[in-house]
Amino acid sequence: MNGTYYQNPTFPTATSNNYTDTIVPVGTNLTMEQSYIENILRLNKGKKVKVYAAFPDSLDWKDSIYNGIIEQAGRDHLIISNPETGKWYLIPMIYLNFVEFDERVNYQL
Repeated sequence: MNGTYYQNPTFPTATSNNYTDTIVPVGTNLTMEQSYIENILRLNKGKKVKVYAAFPDSLDWKDSIYNGIIEQAGRDHLIISNPETGKWYLIPMIYLNFVEFDERVNYQL
């Protein structure tokens, strides 16, 4: 399903020193230390959003827009619910393009 749209990830070798700046000391709170998308989404749990996602290898679901409330956000997924339809959506982060908020976004470092 990957086709040629996404490149395969590359990882530093054991002799490489490129990854040392991402090491976080034990006992620190990642949610407040690093501004990853999932952490920003967690800070905005309960807010109404419009999620734009693209599934490049799908003929039927190429581009999709999901309306709902942020329920949960993980490192690789977003869960939103639409109270108007009663539907819940589990959206893999790899397909997420951007999120549109109707109100101010909570953002903390």
